[in-house]
Parts: sequence; structure tokens; C-alpha cells
Amino acid sequence: MTPDWLRAAAVRLAEAGIADALREARWIAARALGTDTAGVLAVDLAEPAGFADLVARRAAREPLAYILGDAPFMDITLGVSRATLVPRADSETVVAAALAARTPDEVGRVLDLGTGTGCLLLTVLLALPSAFGVGVDRAPAACDLARANAARLGLQSRAAFVCANWAAPMRGQFDLVLSNPPYIPSADLSTLMPEVTQYEPRLALDGGRDGLAAYRVLLATLPRLLTENGLAVLELGAGQADVVSRLARDKGFTIAFRRDQGGHDRAMLLWRDGTKPAETSARKKSFGSARSDV
Repeated sequence: MTPDWLRAAAVRLAEAGIADALREARWIAARALGTDTAGVLAVDLAEPAGFADLVARRAAREPLAYILGDAPFMDITLGVSRATLVPRADSETVVAAALAARTPDEVGRVLDLGTGTGCLLLTVLLALPSAFGVGVDRAPAACDLARANAARLGLQSRAAFVCANWAAPMRGQFDLVLSNPPYIPSADLSTLMPEVTQYEPRLALDGGRDGLAAYRVLLATLPRLLTENGLAVLELGAGQADVVSRLARDKGFTIAFRRDQGGHDRAMLLWRDGTKPAETSARKKSFGSARSDV
């Protein structure tokens, strides 16, 4: 039976525009109680201390992940903070595309540009046990968080984090380069949901006038970063595939795309002509197959 205080919290969240209000109220209650959602329902408890304050934060449209302090991404849980975007399911498409296109023995060095929580880099490193990775982010607090997430996952010896502007300090080459760059046109930022506009870092969202500023920087830099058979996988905004692919071809890349669960071309794979990555049947079964655009 749902306690009255939990039901009242769900009503407050629903009135604030939260779609799945009761489920979120249970998550918040579980965190306040130090248990899981099953534990919230298993016993008849009084309202926990601090619960009302947490509900008020969510009613103000603060992302649930910031309130809880962590968020799921694929098969892992990552610490989050307001220094980074909350990891999203769309970004899982980037990881799936990379792991489908490269086997563990093909990847020794991985670079993640704009690493944020480290979600892309750390998930890939868990799947590629012989690889070493470097995550780069302009925000010092994001680098600190990604470093803490690496330690949380036991990857501290296989991941390093650098606070820098894109790949400016990088001198070596990498077998795999990942990035979820900011890709929202500046004028569109104010139209996004309050969780994004009021709380998530603008630096990680604002793609400039046309949303393509970061892609221009990345595509100009990738030729010196990739090994001869190297692969880059970039996340795209919905509807950006055609224009970004033109920019990529102008830089001499061959490309393919992988769709997200909504049917959008979400991940763009880039490699040098003549070195197209082959997908193994096992990886196709696990991750699906890329839609070739060549």
C-alpha cells in the first residue's frame, strides 16, 4: 500500500509536470531511506527526514539524476553532477556502434573528447580489457567526476583525464575516438525542457549558431588523431546526419550511421578510405548493425 506521504509527493510532482510522478517519488523516497524502491513498499514507514526537500527540488524540475547523485548508462551506474550532462540512452548508440565495429584486439588506445561523466569511455574500456583510454573535458569539475567514476568501476589504472580544449594537448594517435559534442543550435536552447535549460551545463549543449561548431573542430582534428586504421564515432543531433556527413566527406572520411531506438541516425562512424570496419556476426547479434551510407 502506498503511504499517504508518498502519494502526496507524487501528486506534487505530477502537478509540476513530471510524467512518471509516482515512480520518481518512490526513487526519491528510496534514496532518503537508504534502501531501494522495493524497500519503500515493503514496510509501512513514516515520511523520512529530508524527503520533502528532495521532492521540492524535483518539483522545481531539477533532474532526478542530480538529486539522486547517479544515473544508469547501459550496464553501469555513474556518479553525476551539475558539471556534466546526465547520461542519456541516445548516447548508448555511440558505444554500441564502436563495439560492433572494432574487436578488442584492434583497439589499444581510446580517446573521448568532451568526456563529461566518462560514460562513453568507461563503458568501452569495460568491454575492451586491453585498451587504455584518455578522456578530455574543458570543465575541471567534469574531469574530476569522470576520474571518480573510473575509480568506482575499477578502471583508474586504465583511464586518464585531461582538462583541455578538445584535443589541443594530444600528441599521439588513437585506434578509437569517441565524442558526444554539443550540437544544439544556440537559439534552440531556450525551447528545451526545464531540466535541461535550468540545470545542465550550457557548455555541453551549445553547438553555436547552427549547432555544428564542435563538429567543424572535431573533423579538422581527427586526421591527426586517428591511426591508419582508426575509427571515430560521433554522436549526432536528430536531423543532423546529412549536413555533418557532408562536412566529414569534405575532410576525406568515409562514413556510416547507426540509428538509435527512435530511428534517428544518432552515431556517425568515420574512417579513412579503404579501411572500412568489419562487424563480426557476434557483435551484430549483440548490438545490431550499422546503416551504411557509402
